[in-house]
Amino acid sequence: MDTGRLSPDARETALADLADGDELDVVVIGGGVVGAGAALDAVTRGLSVALLEARDFASGTSSRSSKLIHGGLRYLEMLDFGLVREALHERGLLVQRLAPHLVRPVRFLYPLKHRGWERLYAGSGVALYDVLSASSSGRGLPHHRHLTRRGALRACPSLRKDALVGALQYYDAQVDDARHTMFLARTAAAYGAHVLSRAPVTGFLREAERVTGVKVRDLEHDRVLEIRAKQVINATGVWTDDTQAMVGERGQFHVRASKGIHLLVPRDRIQSSTGLILRTASSVLFVIPWGRHWILGTTDTDWALDKAHPAASSRDIDYLLTEVNKVLITPLTKDDVVGVYAGLRPLLAGESESTSQLSREHTVASPQPGLVVVAGGKYTTYRVMARDAVDAAVHALEHGAPKSCTDTVPLLGAEGYRALRNQRYTLAARSGLHVARIDHLLGRYGSLIDELLSLMAADPSLRQPLDGAEDYLRVEISYAASHEGARHLEDVLTRRTRISIEVADRGVAAARPAAELMAGVLGWSDAQVEREVENYLRRVEAERASQDQPDDETADATRLGAADVVPLVGS
Repeated sequence: MDTGRLSPDARETALADLADGDELDVVVIGGGVVGAGAALDAVTRGLSVALLEARDFASGTSSRSSKLIHGGLRYLEMLDFGLVREALHERGLLVQRLAPHLVRPVRFLYPLKHRGWERLYAGSGVALYDVLSASSSGRGLPHHRHLTRRGALRACPSLRKDALVGALQYYDAQVDDARHTMFLARTAAAYGAHVLSRAPVTGFLREAERVTGVKVRDLEHDRVLEIRAKQVINATGVWTDDTQAMVGERGQFHVRASKGIHLLVPRDRIQSSTGLILRTASSVLFVIPWGRHWILGTTDTDWALDKAHPAASSRDIDYLLTEVNKVLITPLTKDDVVGVYAGLRPLLAGESESTSQLSREHTVASPQPGLVVVAGGKYTTYRVMARDAVDAAVHALEHGAPKSCTDTVPLLGAEGYRALRNQRYTLAARSGLHVARIDHLLGRYGSLIDELLSLMAADPSLRQPLDGAEDYLRVEISYAASHEGARHLEDVLTRRTRISIEVADRGVAAARPAAELMAGVLGWSDAQVEREVENYLRRVEAERASQDQPDDETADATRLGAADVVPLVGS
């Protein structure tokens, strides 16, 4: 099996193959985590598959989550034991087998505010969490512990003494969601799927009542093609209703968008060796370790405005800072905020007025012959959602297909990762890189690190840190364009790396050096480099301005002041 390079040449080959007109078994619409997971599930059953993404892989919800792989402690309180057990099983698979290079354990502290009953109540819930994890084969993380107030303050000295009487400590896992989704798409390509980004579906092909394929526009070169398929899977998340409307009939269910925003603050602003989980009046608040930063999140509010670029308002930011400051000795201010991002959860519409009460369960339906729709769910259970969607598609195929095997299919970079992790000092000595750089590369590429080391050996200039974002090497930018399907500067700075939220200037200084590296791979003209940089700078300016607005409506209008990714121009 090859390594599924999502290179410019591979994209052209995929377009040419799809333009031939041969009927595929399955076309998947949506390059988020569920769509990419469905493409991998289908192709590893031996089916012919195309994965189509309107923008960039994970450019919607799947790059803007809390970056947690977890069972969801709050769902225990809702007595949703089945969902929690399922999610914990998937957590175990990801940590141990499917993506150990991308998914890793993270420790959390849950402060207790009341003596006696709260320790019993919360402790019972966390104990059940551990039991469900073990019973679902999701073990692999340490058991929870009870801590005194003194023990909790040793773990997190930044906590106010009057904010707790003791604490519980437990484990979950975290992931770089955008990279994980891209790895799903790339692994699907390695097994033979046709994978295309910047290729929105503009309509459906029909024969009488049956859906027989899709109409697609290649945004990069303004080409239109028709792709015929026995089954089409709609996995477009918060865009489910919009995609369904193109079929011309009302769907069997509706998806409601809930906005969640997150803040990044420097690691030294909160002295702690552990993450935090805090109860608020309406939901929960996480403080999650993220490299040299903490991620603070999240909110949970209804959103009916622009889905492509949900905006964080000043009110959202103030809410998170106010809530976390209730337990910190030294309060955080807006000046401490390095990065901000907002995402939309695709929730199945229900009777509840509060999005926090809507189900995180998923559903699969076949509203018309030839079409399968999957919606709802949570990031952690993407593989189950993908499996169920492909099961529904296979049920309608005359020749059928084997059962899903994705619970045993590691993503690219997983095989050999632990051995290379053990050899990181040897790799550092051999490559001339500091061991911290090797750790960084292993945590982003796993065993595919060899491909980056080879590029650096051939061009030593790629070993240097990227100007304006020194935590990343120049080779990572070049590799994103040559191997990871990045087509535009925004793809690299916001999803292949996290420069747009990890650097105080939001990637402004790194924009031109990164664009020039991409130009060498993608063959950009000087004019295209200028357009890419200008587009990114306008995006940063619009996002910053939107975060000063008082409410969703004005924040949304301000964010839309910057156009989406620019098309390619001629040399």
